[in-house]
Amino acid sequence: MNLKEIIQNRREITTFEDKDIPDTVINELVDAATLAPSGNNLPSRECIVIRTKETLEHLAKTPATVSWLKDVKAAIVITGRPDVSKYWLQDSSIACGFIWLTAVDHGLGAAFGAIYHAQDLAESAKRENYVRKTLSIPSDRRITAILGFGYPADHPGAKTPPENSDLVHYETFNG
Repeated sequence: MNLKEIIQNRREITTFEDKDIPDTVINELVDAATLAPSGNNLPSRECIVIRTKETLEHLAKTPATVSWLKDVKAAIVITGRPDVSKYWLQDSSIACGFIWLTAVDHGLGAAFGAIYHAQDLAESAKRENYVRKTLSIPSDRRITAILGFGYPADHPGAKTPPENSDLVHYETFNG
């Protein structure tokens, strides 16, 4: 697929085939995370690859809407380092996007579970602490998200951009 096709085929997939993901593909997902841009080129994001079924099932109970993790073949938890860069949230979010697009390029379906909650600090703490305890993540890391992967059992088809979208403005807002 070319980049435009990859972007159009990026959909939230939460049902998967019972088919393992090769190590080479997992390595490419990790490479995508490490190659993603970061503010001032600082190493402010890290990832944890999870493939153990028991751990995935446990993470599916995170107090966020990630129950689909029980059905994935692998997941990547993305953390941010506020002690390294004030841009940790942007950096870790960009890494998530790079990982997701790489997954689509390899024929994988993916789903995104937000763990960090910028507008509800109590909810964020509850989610992050559950994942932190499960994976022994140090307290100086923030937990941005969990992405789950598998070969899609079903795909809703490629998206096409809407014409004259209200999301796009030129020169000025509503210009």
